[in-house]
Amino acid sequence: METKLARIAQVAKERPKEKFTSLAHLLNVEMLTKWHRELSGNKASGIDKVTKAQYEENLPENIERLYQSLRKMEYKPQAVKRVYIPKPGSREKRPLGIPAYEDKVVQLAVSKVLTAIYEQDFMEISYGFRPGRSAHDALREINNIIMTNC
Repeated sequence: METKLARIAQVAKERPKEKFTSLAHLLNVEMLTKWHRELSGNKASGIDKVTKAQYEENLPENIERLYQSLRKMEYKPQAVKRVYIPKPGSREKRPLGIPAYEDKVVQLAVSKVLTAIYEQDFMEISYGFRPGRSAHDALREINNIIMTNC
């Protein structure tokens, strides 16, 4: 699976004008299972109240059913559970949306595919919301530039 994503990333880098018309073939049982395993098991459950552990009880059947619904274009995400959590240092609360577990799997899968394509468009100096980069990395780089170029 990683080789398929690497190949897509390579095409996106070598041919920036390339239009990817279908990426559905990447959403297969192997990939969905792999990315199910990447998800953290200690997250809150969504509106369906299914946890990662519960989903794993019938993992092959659940992944196959999910794959078939995606393949037939019948997949419909569930409603997002809305909870309100306190804002630190305030009496106010902020809304938080918690998707159903299966929706988290699909979101991660789509995110991985789109990242492979669009990561190629970012400049090396871009840090915001990129895999393996953080605001702290950006601050370190700025500090390094200031300290070495002055």
